[in-house]
Amino acid sequence: MNAGTIIRVRDVMKSNFDTVDGMDTVATALDKMAHVETKSLVVRRRDEKDEYGIVMLSDIARKVLAKDRPPERVNIYEIMTKPVISVDPEMDIRYCARLFSRLDLSRAPVIKNREIVGIVSFTDMVIKGLRSK
Repeated sequence: MNAGTIIRVRDVMKSNFDTVDGMDTVATALDKMAHVETKSLVVRRRDEKDEYGIVMLSDIARKVLAKDRPPERVNIYEIMTKPVISVDPEMDIRYCARLFSRLDLSRAPVIKNREIVGIVSFTDMVIKGLRSK
């Protein structure tokens, strides 16, 4: 990648992602997962004034599995992170990588006009971004 090349988040993000409701149980959410590459679940907004949330599979492992809590009795809202830190699809992946590094993030939803259009991760930026050049 040279100084003149700009790769945008929209160029490397995954546009297929799974969403869940905060009131769903962890068991229900896991059953609803449709994408095999899913490592996170976006928690839908309750209404247009609400914010998105996110649950990582690592959250489920740490807060449900490791604590031997029954996934049928744990709601997503109990273990999610909300509000979620998001990125713009037009952001340069170099800045996105800096943001992730500074805030110790591994992935974030990509939001345009208050709607989620994808998910981006360090892996996406490195594999799809750097590798393509």
